[in-house]
Amino acid sequence: MKRPFDEVVTEYGAMVLRVCRAVLGVADAEDAWSETFLAALKAYPRLPADANVEAWLVTIAHRKAIDVRRAEARRAISTAEVPEHPSTRGRPEDWDGDLWSALGSLPDRQRTAVAYHYLGGLPYQEIAAITGGSADAARRAAADGIKKLRSVYPGSDHVRAVR
Repeated sequence: MKRPFDEVVTEYGAMVLRVCRAVLGVADAEDAWSETFLAALKAYPRLPADANVEAWLVTIAHRKAIDVRRAEARRAISTAEVPEHPSTRGRPEDWDGDLWSALGSLPDRQRTAVAYHYLGGLPYQEIAAITGGSADAARRAAADGIKKLRSVYPGSDHVRAVR
């Protein structure tokens, strides 16, 4: 018997938001998170009871992130500069803008591999299924991403704590 969907959101909501932030950055993460759970809500009745919900949600989040990137590429920029300011809607207590900036500086393949493995908790085989390529390539991309994070992030001891 499947759990109620609101329990799924409660259990995996923070993980999906971390994945969306890592892949898209702070500005687009909440939209992708919302779109992920809207799509998940529609598909949840058809999800087999024994399915890996975590991997299923990360797969949906990955597709929504691609949608956001495609929409972003088509969107016109109306101002030369957009002021940066912190969100007033609240963030997890362990928010570290420098870490997220360092993560955002990684190439897409490394950033998604780090996000899906270390934040989403997916094994490399499932990451390869989502992003294409092999499990070894996903493992290499995640290792390269973590190595680069350790070299560029000033609080590199915190990188180990992200997981």
